Amino acid sequence: MKQPHSIIRVKGFATGQSMKLSEKTMAKAVEAGNFLTEFADFFLFLALVVKETFSRHFEFKEFFRQCFQVGYKSLPLISITGTIMGLVLTIQSRPVLIDFGAVSMLPGMVAISLIREMGPVITALICAGKIGSGMGAELGSMKVTEQIDAMEVSSTNPIRFLVVTRVLAATVMIPLLILYADALGILGSWAGTNIKGDVPFVLFFSQAFSPVSFMDLIPAVIKSFFFGAVIGLVGCYKGYNAGRGTESVGVAANSAVVLASLLVIIVDLIAVQITDMLV
Repeated sequence: MKQPHSIIRVKGFATGQSMKLSEKTMAKAVEAGNFLTEFADFFLFLALVVKETFSRHFEFKEFFRQCFQVGYKSLPLISITGTIMGLVLTIQSRPVLIDFGAVSMLPGMVAISLIREMGPVITALICAGKIGSGMGAELGSMKVTEQIDAMEVSSTNPIRFLVVTRVLAATVMIPLLILYADALGILGSWAGTNIKGDVPFVLFFSQAFSPVSFMDLIPAVIKSFFFGAVIGLVGCYKGYNAGRGTESVGVAANSAVVLASLLVIIVDLIAVQITDMLV
């Protein structure tokens, strides 16, 4: 039986490889197109939210209800997180400062660390997991059960009623939660200091706040508003644009947490760079 020529075999192999490469290229092109499309959709969604925020018919009742859901319902989790942050930071840092004979600097170091970076970022990540996923799952379930479509049919603006109120509630309440976590973190640091020592309450807090200035507090407060806006926007966007199946509710909640956490880190990086240039 006649064997196929080696040139033909090489040509067939090259053709097969080129077909595989073209398929991979097309798949990558489709992925890039989907990413750019979603990126553009997000900015259109953001523009629509900003437009409805300054409309005349603002939903104050729903806004205050969302503030209660975002702020008050998150207090137990934020209380535990803030206290543990200060306690762990103190327990881990105290032996090192004792070796250098700088244990008196411990309260100020903990206060600056919590106010500048650890408090805002860790609290925002906790809020992204709780608040962002809750918004994504809630709006996603409303999308699946066609409640959003029913609101549009009944002449109720779902962006104004569902999205704007949640985004503004997250933007207002998350900075307050961050300040609350900072305060509890410093209180937890005092408790951690007194595990192996005896530091009076007034002395500890005077040492904690003496090195803290407004340039430590103001950038942290400003970026915390951006953290809240990002978490609210991402959670509402993922839930509002969820698919029609019940599985899409879980996908919306999961993707809201992942994307919101990533954007919180990116916003923090940008804020740190801007603060470093201004100081």
